[in-house]
Amino acid sequence: MPVNLPLPDISTLYPIAGVRIGVVEAGIRKANRKDLTVVLMDEGASVSGVFTSNRFCAAPVQLCREHLATGQVMRAMVINTGNANAGTGADGLNRARSTCIALAKRLGIDATQVLPFSTGVIMETLPVDRIEAGLDAAIADASASNWLKAAEGIMTTDTQPKAFGVQGMVGGKLVSVSGISKGAGMIRPNMATMLGFIATDACVDQAVMKQLSLELAEGSFNRVTVDGDTSTNDSLVVIASNKAGNPVIDSLSSTDGQALKVLMLEVARKLAQAIVRDGEGATKFISVVVQGGRNAEECRKVAYAIAHSPLVKTAFYASDPNLGRILAAVGYAGIDDLDQTGIELFLDDVHVATKGGRNPSYREEDGQRVMKQAEITVRVMLGRGPAEETVWTCDFSHEYVTINADYRS
Repeated sequence: MPVNLPLPDISTLYPIAGVRIGVVEAGIRKANRKDLTVVLMDEGASVSGVFTSNRFCAAPVQLCREHLATGQVMRAMVINTGNANAGTGADGLNRARSTCIALAKRLGIDATQVLPFSTGVIMETLPVDRIEAGLDAAIADASASNWLKAAEGIMTTDTQPKAFGVQGMVGGKLVSVSGISKGAGMIRPNMATMLGFIATDACVDQAVMKQLSLELAEGSFNRVTVDGDTSTNDSLVVIASNKAGNPVIDSLSSTDGQALKVLMLEVARKLAQAIVRDGEGATKFISVVVQGGRNAEECRKVAYAIAHSPLVKTAFYASDPNLGRILAAVGYAGIDDLDQTGIELFLDDVHVATKGGRNPSYREEDGQRVMKQAEITVRVMLGRGPAEETVWTCDFSHEYVTINADYRS
């Protein structure tokens, strides 16, 4: 079961003017499940994306990069679950192109104005015929209010849909932001086996969209890890439909740019944290806060070392305060001149280690009390400078092994 993750509140999944979503059951891998989604955008929308750092990236990721590089206005997206179309070579690229062509013909646009996305099993042939057969029904289903259906339609091993929305004032106008994501395993920084789609009706110049998508990813999806695996299909797409009537944002450093970023980052972080809370077999949600680094990079190194460690994660699952595992992870994080006598370690309010050694007042039962909680904060103080970074992760349970052993069956 997800860790303190509420089901999406449909009343806060705000329709985004200029964006319509259609979702159908196309039988891509399994019958009787939503698995094909189309997103239709009015002409004039601003669109950008961030994609996996995995060099063995999937065919749809390659095409998305190619289509965005044309500089054309994106008008549609086609998303399937059940099949990743990764590890499929030239045939996979041809099949991804075919889905773009099929949707483009139905919409009267160019195929390079369509962004394709796939998620699911790797190294299996994409069933283009089933996708094409479902497109007419998906287009007919398109509605501005289908955010929850879309969240359901992109799930794989997720136990529940992930969707959030917010509203706020930008440039004197009420602006809406809604977003969905999927992901539960193969999750680590540099994106994850996740898909994320966030849209706003705010007016944003296309020239700043790439920076906006990068900053949103850096502050949210690049701060989560479930198991340390970086997938082949990671994609985050940010859409501004330019319908809200606010003065066009042409700089993220402007007052309006910062106001919009705050709203969109709230949604992005909720979506990213939902992936961790729904991590495969997760029973605990863990925030790893590293303070006192000389710079953000070394804080992230330490945070990721702790968050990726199977020994640390299994100790949390067992509620076993074997906290030397955390100190060991700090030590191998890659800070060559780290002075261990400056390290302080806390579990929530419990001061575990001081000056690199066990805190004389620390009691085992206090550590165990914290580790039994569903939500835990690990705080490490390096004593080297002013920098601070946070990463979100979860524990490793027996269920994680079961899910991944049975994934294709």
